Amino acid sequence: MFVRRIVTAVALATALMTVSACKYEDMVPENAPLPAELVRAINANHMGINSPILVRLYKEESDLEIWKQKTDGTYGLLKSYKICAWSGKLGPKTREGDRQAPEGFYTVTPAQLNPNSKYHLAINIGYPNLYDRANGRTGDALMIHGSCNSSGCYAMDDAQVQEIYALARHSFDGGQRAFQIQAYPFRMTPKNMARHKNSDHYAFWQMLKKGSDYFDVTKRPPNVGVCNRSYVFDQDTKTLANLSPTGPCPQIEMAPQVAAKQQQDEVKTEEIAANMAPSEFATSSTFTYRTGEPITAEAYAQEQHRREGFDRTGKRVGGSSGSIFSLFE
Repeated sequence: MFVRRIVTAVALATALMTVSACKYEDMVPENAPLPAELVRAINANHMGINSPILVRLYKEESDLEIWKQKTDGTYGLLKSYKICAWSGKLGPKTREGDRQAPEGFYTVTPAQLNPNSKYHLAINIGYPNLYDRANGRTGDALMIHGSCNSSGCYAMDDAQVQEIYALARHSFDGGQRAFQIQAYPFRMTPKNMARHKNSDHYAFWQMLKKGSDYFDVTKRPPNVGVCNRSYVFDQDTKTLANLSPTGPCPQIEMAPQVAAKQQQDEVKTEEIAANMAPSEFATSSTFTYRTGEPITAEAYAQEQHRREGFDRTGKRVGGSSGSIFSLFE
């Protein structure tokens, strides 16, 4: 039995080094191929391996979605991943060291892919963006990365981030110059908006919802601009190019179907909120972190919205590494 396992392990190792005439450098994480199952899903959904992508993040649900462009130009949901950990609480990041994961609309270019991250692989979200800077928000190096540990980032497990990184790499190979990340506190439904109606961030979330509504209706990324320290959506590139992040906004008109959704959702949100008991409204977290001070182990554990199965250091609890050498165990 032992000899047979040795032979099997050697055969597998040989196969891994020779399959499809792959070179060793092709096996490193940043060049890892997409799983066959994901390739089948791409083909089944009328997408291309190298077609553009878009990322949507939802804190409360701990979901990261990859949307991919289809042959008709619209985007379809390819895959949803459970975020492994995000830190802080619902609400935007405002300052360096507040350990908040950002919320808003961000842009990722090829230069923001980091194959040498100490967290397996990483994608820089692009915080602070124009909106953040116009509002005096500070901080940098906010990532989607491996290792189930967050200090203001969206942390995935290593297998997840390797897959997401590969999808980003393929989109850039196909000619996409940049992809959009939409980071939300929760899914922007009337019910959720009603639940969070008493939050100090409600006006900010109403603004984010306009961009979310545009994508939900059109299934295309909204053009995002900033004026009067606010996001604006669905404007032509010439209008956006002439905006000043801190200057006045021009007359903004949304597509009729998008405006109709917004109006309908606002009415529905008010109706839901009017019929909710006080206990049904979401309560704001009282967790605070004093910037500049060492964080205690207890506070660190409290701020981590971590998926089950990972310890306080971000490592998986139990289970096998999955390497061929597990055959010897």
